[in-house]
Amino acid sequence: MPLVVFCGLPYSGKSRRAEELRVALAAEGRAVYVVDDAAVLGAEDPAVYGDSAREKALRGALRASVERRLSRHDVVILDSLNYIKGFRYELYCLARAARTPLCLVYCVRPGGPIAGPQVAGANENPGRNVSVSWRPRAEEDGRAQAAGSSVLRELHTADSVVNGSSQADVPKELEREESGAAESPALVTPESEKSAKHGSGAFYSPELLEALTLRFEAPDSRNRWDRPLFTLVGLEEPLPLAEIRSALFENRAPPPHQSTQSQPLASGSFLHQLDQVTSQVLAGLMEAQKSAVPGDLLTLPGTTEHLRFTRPLTMAELSRLRRQFISYTKMHPNNENLPQLANMFLQYLSQSLH
Repeated sequence: MPLVVFCGLPYSGKSRRAEELRVALAAEGRAVYVVDDAAVLGAEDPAVYGDSAREKALRGALRASVERRLSRHDVVILDSLNYIKGFRYELYCLARAARTPLCLVYCVRPGGPIAGPQVAGANENPGRNVSVSWRPRAEEDGRAQAAGSSVLRELHTADSVVNGSSQADVPKELEREESGAAESPALVTPESEKSAKHGSGAFYSPELLEALTLRFEAPDSRNRWDRPLFTLVGLEEPLPLAEIRSALFENRAPPPHQSTQSQPLASGSFLHQLDQVTSQVLAGLMEAQKSAVPGDLLTLPGTTEHLRFTRPLTMAELSRLRRQFISYTKMHPNNENLPQLANMFLQYLSQSLH
């Protein structure tokens, strides 16, 4: 059954969307398995993404867990950041090898992944462009809000000095916003982020979030390993269950490459029979053309088809074509082709000579 890969930065609602999809598919009687960081590590640890060696080991464990679960009977949901396109390509190869479809669900946080609301007047003073953190530490909410208020006050003071106005001209609305900022953290934290806080106990520091944002490789539907792609912005947008079902259960699996396919079983005498059959066809052709005239249809031993005779053929020319046919047939050995080897060689001769 298919593979569903969730992709996105922290606090974008991936886990909640994955649970919503799992409940919807389980209600239909399907076996659904969810693979996430906590299932592999034992507990979600954001510090893993700050250590390249540990993160590489985590990706390997996630890939191995998906490979163990992936089959034609179960639905596997991978709930992780999956921000590296090379890792998403590896997952695509797993699904292709298992002959099962897959789709990608890209969760995006409204307003950007880490860019917070810009301070009023920042566009007028590019050198003092300051953004308020969109997710301050839980234990430093009061200090973070106070810092934002002080930044507002300093920016307005600088604007007042430049414009020749005095500090006494500060609007009362600004003072009310400063006093109410510490009392209402919802001014900085959107509703989707608050719901994500309740859904995950892990905390990603602002430095780690910024590093993940810089390393993030967004999915592109033009890449075969990123399609079909479903982009969800925030938690308010409904999950497209009908489209996801169609992509998972109605689409065909990615076609496997020839290099990843197992070679068909061939008997130990396949090459011997191939050499014997082609030799008989050549011997019959050299004998039949002695009494043939151009335009005759030659019947050769072991074949049900005919070869139109157009000109006398030398043994050197026929031996060269025979070697080419044997080299090509050895690359695709199949016991099912044994009864048709003579006809296949005759068709090859007909197409090469005319």
